[in-house]
Amino acid sequence: MTQTPRIGALAVVVHQAQVLLVQRSKQPDMGLWGFPGGHVEWGETVLHAAQRELREETSIMAEPTGYLDNLDLLRRDAHGKVLSHYLLVGVACRYQSGDPVAGDDALDARWFPLDQIRQGNLQMSDRVVDLLETALRAG
Repeated sequence: MTQTPRIGALAVVVHQAQVLLVQRSKQPDMGLWGFPGGHVEWGETVLHAAQRELREETSIMAEPTGYLDNLDLLRRDAHGKVLSHYLLVGVACRYQSGDPVAGDDALDARWFPLDQIRQGNLQMSDRVVDLLETALRAG
């Protein structure tokens, strides 16, 4: 990885008291559940990246409606050396159509009841609950 932080977009889709999550097939967080998302490509807005990654990872179509929050993700080794540095941008997306089908770098894609996520008994990436609550407050 270069010495420049990477920007990632996370698509937060809440529909009928459920939230859409994917199980990651790659590091970081391989095997954990989190919001669909990935790298912002050169010349692409974060909103468009969230919409594209959502479609690629889940086959769900949704309209990005706005920014939710920025999450700094720094991973360090035992000596404190930075191994990776990402700025993840949460994007609220309004569901339009589709059923979740895992694609691209997702092992699985599913709708989860909001209460199940809030209980924290699912193995999830850091800050999933926080970003979900921000999305719910935003409306």
